[in-house]
Amino acid sequence: MSRQMGHMRQMRHVRPTDAAELAGSTGLGAWAAFAVISFVVGGRGTPLSVDENLLSWSVGHRPDVAVAVARGLTSTGTGVVPYVLVVLAGIVVGRTARQRTVAAALGVACLALGQAVRYGVMELVARPRPPQQDWATYASGWAFPSGHTTTSALTAGLLILAVAVRAPRGRTALCLVAGCWGALVGLTRVYLGVHWFTDVLGGWLFAAGWLGMWLCAAARWLPGHVVAGLRTRPGGPADDSVPGEPPGDPRESDSA
Repeated sequence: MSRQMGHMRQMRHVRPTDAAELAGSTGLGAWAAFAVISFVVGGRGTPLSVDENLLSWSVGHRPDVAVAVARGLTSTGTGVVPYVLVVLAGIVVGRTARQRTVAAALGVACLALGQAVRYGVMELVARPRPPQQDWATYASGWAFPSGHTTTSALTAGLLILAVAVRAPRGRTALCLVAGCWGALVGLTRVYLGVHWFTDVLGGWLFAAGWLGMWLCAAARWLPGHVVAGLRTRPGGPADDSVPGEPPGDPRESDSA
């Protein structure tokens, strides 16, 4: 019986080093793709054909209701809304008041620093926006990568992480809602004419790379008891140990 429980624990347990490697690999892949697209858009004086085609389609398909919905949705990708959602994700993922505070603080730091680094990249690439006569909302600054897209994608990623860790049921639907929100905010930037599509694609890639880096660092360097606590779902024990046995004792599998 003890050996069987040991095997079950081993199947459920994901080591922080494994999570760090997966997050790091995903982040590196996203950074590589982001570097390529940054080089492409930064070295061209004219937009790509896909950018021009999607902008032309957007300008030609703007009924009043769709524009109003797009403006409302795009407004959620900046300002206070993303920070409120990130704090909510931290509250959801923590099991204790201390864990919730730490998780919320890390989420806010991830979002704020990501925005700062993205701004630096934007100034470095200095890509002009689409022609102003095609805009259906206000915008300022350079185009690449899209700020609304990056912010909403980072926020959606943190929400998905919190839901995946904590929601025992319905997590797929909740993750889908968060992911669709993050994607749609980016697409509204193209629809409203203030960004090229490759600006939005760059924002998605930047967010994926930044999240991968942060998750890798958290899995490697956060104290083990914090990581274990954040992995445990509500209503369950603080770890995967069997009552009456030392947690994580490797000898238990040989005691049957």
